[in-house]
Amino acid sequence: MNAPKLLNWYARRAGVPTPRAEALWRKAVRQATDDTGWVGTPEYWGAAMDNFQQLLKAERATLCSPLVSPLLRSQKRIFCAPIDAVSDVAVMTIRRWHHYMTQGQKAA
Repeated sequence: MNAPKLLNWYARRAGVPTPRAEALWRKAVRQATDDTGWVGTPEYWGAAMDNFQQLLKAERATLCSPLVSPLLRSQKRIFCAPIDAVSDVAVMTIRRWHHYMTQGQKAA
């Protein structure tokens, strides 16, 4: 049975190695065959994908991998805040200076 083309994406998203995701896909297909009794119908494929996603979720729950990316994103925002503030001040200063210079040329 052919695996879905997005199997690698599902595996990465769940943090599961690709060979393990392929094994879970085969298990989901067997379970969908038992549930629906037919192969190749839309209900069959829907059941296979539902089973696969449930198996991936269960597999992810067994892994002990901490989610570091939210922490890194918040640290990046904290690090970039002073740089953004200085950039905003510089832009406002340049605009004000430009406004002052153009007003001075109009008065003369």
